[in-house]
Amino acid sequence: MKKILLLGAAFAALAFSLPAHAELKFKPGEDPRFHWANYDELKKVDLKGETLTIFGPWRGEDEALVRSVLDYFGEATGAEVKYSSSENYEQQIVIDTQAGSPPNIAVLPQPGLIQDLASKGVLTPLGEDVAAWVKENYAAGDSWAKLGTYTGKDGKSAFYAFPYKIDVKGLVWYSPDNFQEAGYKVPKTQEELADLEKKIIADGGKPGASGSAPAAPPAGRRPIGSRTSCCAHNRRRSTTSG
Repeated sequence: MKKILLLGAAFAALAFSLPAHAELKFKPGEDPRFHWANYDELKKVDLKGETLTIFGPWRGEDEALVRSVLDYFGEATGAEVKYSSSENYEQQIVIDTQAGSPPNIAVLPQPGLIQDLASKGVLTPLGEDVAAWVKENYAAGDSWAKLGTYTGKDGKSAFYAFPYKIDVKGLVWYSPDNFQEAGYKVPKTQEELADLEKKIIADGGKPGASGSAPAAPPAGRRPIGSRTSCCAHNRRRSTTSG
């Protein structure tokens, strides 16, 4: 079995290689709109002859944007970068890890799935130095470091997931006037929310749900809370590696 390292997303997932000398949208070092220090640092890393495989959720126009970013990594390091995706990428990553053929990097928006993979021993920790970097450089960094920390097959907690892209996945809105009239308290935990839904149903009401949050709260509504998702990267290592 081979292990993958979480840095943070089938049926016939197709891999596309990025050419070693891709046509870059912006010329490195010459476009003043960008900060090129990281690119210059990457140029010191020689990965010629190496192949980096990345599996993620981005398809269509999103995939084109991601590939345009990966072009710079390949250009700077000399590595051949292969990106693949699938409509069923969450199922596919499980299949690939079970088959012992995971990608070097997997982008996963499901913390629960990352925990499941970690518990099966197919992930390799990033290390406490990376967790410390997240704490120092991210707003609410300690919270993000905790979100990327999971329990491995050995029962020990380690930092597996590097937050790469964060989105608000959904909000629950409520009417303060209606809550006050009905005597409901705003829930603070998932369990309290579930209990409130049961109480509303028992009172003859219908708790509502929305798959996505509107750009602005509905009139007279306030958010109860939110769910966020972070994408994570993975790197494959053999079971004999440290």
